[in-house]
Amino acid sequence: MATDIINTIAIPLEGIKNERSALAVDDSLDLIAGIASHKVLPDRRTALITTADNAAVSKAVHKIRHLGYTVPAAQQRIPVLEMTCASCAVSVESTLKSLPGVINASVNFATAIVTVEYLPDVIHTATMKQAVQSIGYDLLIEDAGNSDATMEAIREKQFHTLRNKTIWAGTLTVPLVVISMFYMSLPYADFIMWALATPVVLYLGKDFFINAWKQATHRSANMDTLVAMGAGTAYLFSIFNTLFPSFWTARGAEGHVYFEAAAVIISFILLGKLLEEKAKGNTSTAIRKLMSLQPKTVTLVKENNEQETVPVEQVNKGDVLLVRPGEQIAVDGLVISGSSYVDESMLTGEPVPVAKKEKEHVFAGTINQKGSFQFKAEKVGAETLLSQIIRRVQEAQGSKAPVQKQVDRIAGIFVPVVIVIALLSLTAWAFLSGANGFTQGLLAFATVLVIACPCALGLATPTAIMVGIGKAAEKGILIKDAVSLELAKKTTAVVLDKTGTITEGQPVVTGSLWSEEHAFPQQVLYSIEKQSEHPLAAAVVKHFDGAPTTPVSHFESITGRGVKAQVDATVYYVGNKQLLLENNVPIPDRFLKKAEEWSFASQTVIWFANESSTLAIFAIADKIKDTSASAIRQLTKAGIAVYMLTGDNAATAKAIAAQAGIPFYQAEVMPEQKAAFVKKLQEEGKVVAMAGDGINDSAALSQATVSIAMGKGSDIAMDVAHITLITSDLNKIPEAIRLSQQTVATIRQNLFWAFIYNVISIPVAAGILYPVNGFLLNPMIAGAAMALSSVSVVSSSLLLKWKK
Repeated sequence: MATDIINTIAIPLEGIKNERSALAVDDSLDLIAGIASHKVLPDRRTALITTADNAAVSKAVHKIRHLGYTVPAAQQRIPVLEMTCASCAVSVESTLKSLPGVINASVNFATAIVTVEYLPDVIHTATMKQAVQSIGYDLLIEDAGNSDATMEAIREKQFHTLRNKTIWAGTLTVPLVVISMFYMSLPYADFIMWALATPVVLYLGKDFFINAWKQATHRSANMDTLVAMGAGTAYLFSIFNTLFPSFWTARGAEGHVYFEAAAVIISFILLGKLLEEKAKGNTSTAIRKLMSLQPKTVTLVKENNEQETVPVEQVNKGDVLLVRPGEQIAVDGLVISGSSYVDESMLTGEPVPVAKKEKEHVFAGTINQKGSFQFKAEKVGAETLLSQIIRRVQEAQGSKAPVQKQVDRIAGIFVPVVIVIALLSLTAWAFLSGANGFTQGLLAFATVLVIACPCALGLATPTAIMVGIGKAAEKGILIKDAVSLELAKKTTAVVLDKTGTITEGQPVVTGSLWSEEHAFPQQVLYSIEKQSEHPLAAAVVKHFDGAPTTPVSHFESITGRGVKAQVDATVYYVGNKQLLLENNVPIPDRFLKKAEEWSFASQTVIWFANESSTLAIFAIADKIKDTSASAIRQLTKAGIAVYMLTGDNAATAKAIAAQAGIPFYQAEVMPEQKAAFVKKLQEEGKVVAMAGDGINDSAALSQATVSIAMGKGSDIAMDVAHITLITSDLNKIPEAIRLSQQTVATIRQNLFWAFIYNVISIPVAAGILYPVNGFLLNPMIAGAAMALSSVSVVSSSLLLKWKK
């Protein structure tokens, strides 16, 4: 949205190291329309932009980030009050986006939450609040630290108020309808109906009129406008006919009253909103379940072994906590004494309790079984895995699917278009019909206004996304956002890393062959491998655990080969055979023969040598996961091609691929070759999902259309991948794809019915069928249809919960 006010915005930059970087940013800003002037100041790490178009600021930030530089910004989820339909959400979103310093704003109508990304040095939330208030809505920012709980309390209060209004409206409307249908000949029937309708329309339905007036004062319109105009027209027209019946009889027509229509419209809309709120509340049960997992108090063990019950908020890193049988674990930590089994199903979706002993990690929200143990707190508050999951799910549920952008555009013009159609209906009936044409026109006018439902459109996508992402979280599948959810459905190829993805990722030494058995070479090998981060190195370290160490210098990791280091004056190599060949280290035949034997037995061979000779080889086995073959069968059955890439030797790769049932594999693949392989598949037209758990998979994960991180508790890097699996169970991949397919199908189904409902119902309400078969839609039926349309869309989304 452009404005006439010229603003100078200072965009903070990170990664601008020199004039060349600054020039690259400057050149990119030249390409953005709407920027009057700009200047990059590398010494102040700032880009100054002068513009009258606030949308240009957002474009500039995205452009700078695309170049690879960082623009630090604040992001906040803020509850929005007073919204009643999808067009309200569009108004709030567009207003926030028009503010200088706001990079992006996304309003989720189903959750009544706006996610705002902004430059804190340029704009504050108080300014946003004022802007939103100026168009008739509000932001709940006073208690940002506890906004979820505050919003929940507000919703609870609103629900009870709405329920009471609905009950009273129904109580007054039922006798009103009975009189209008069977007892119109009663003395003063019109006045009795007027008396019954007035509290329903003017008191129980007053919020519709108040909100409609607010919108009118801001030159806007929403669903309240439609309801207020429809019910208000029927009510006022009936009052006129009650007080001045002779106006119509003198013209040879009859002055009907429609008090029951006005009351029924209000009653049905209230009932529909009540059911809608109830259903919307059910879509967020996953989040509420997660939030309820953390206990309020914990047992703190002091230095003198005294125990004290304290609130969980008082727990600090390093505190020792006691967990008794049946208790929930409050924070993330490391077991220091005792042992037990812990139910982690609420985080991982896995029903089998996990054994916990000393040096094992435990996580907030999980439930201790029979034993008791003490653990040291490592992560508290927002740092715990549970808190990260909650934040991730909230952000994902609040995100928008690509199709929602088109829906938002339609919702933005929906209400004005409906009002125009209603006025055209009134005019057409008044001029083209007979004596009762104006009466019929007013009824058509009211019916069109009441039957139109922007809410169904607004709820179709977000409710399905909330349920789908919530269901995934309950199964231990974290989906980054709605875009990732939609992408997963399109997957036609899955590329899997071997170690830690298909296999357990916990290799152990199963055999060794030395040139000479001496303590010093073992000591050297142990010392070098202790400095390596590779999983295979960990197996060697574990094998020699407790051996003495020796000082190591000039340690160098050689990607895809192994490591090189110096002890005393001698250079040593630890890695694959290629590393020795490249450094011209001679390899005796007996080592080659043994290595070949181990390789054919699905074991990885590690070579240890100095500059002049091969010292030893080791066989390392990494067991294939119990679930891998099952998951790969499911993917293949679904028509998805499965590929395995590994840096391991060809013989081991072949054996593992055969065990897992993978027809396509490549061995001895370097990290950059993994990314190239993914790109090659994409060039063939495949939508590629890449699953991996190591740093060496990062390039391929970035290249993939859908990146899947295989997690293990606290090691999860949630902010990187499109999908994060809390456990390393491969079965979660076909499950995530299936859930994506079901969610997208539900979104399309919801949108289809929401559009069809409006496309068919609005012309029928206007009277398009009257010339054909004499059918006219009663405003009361229109009110019921409108109420049920939103409820049906939300109910359709809730069915996702029970799909397999």
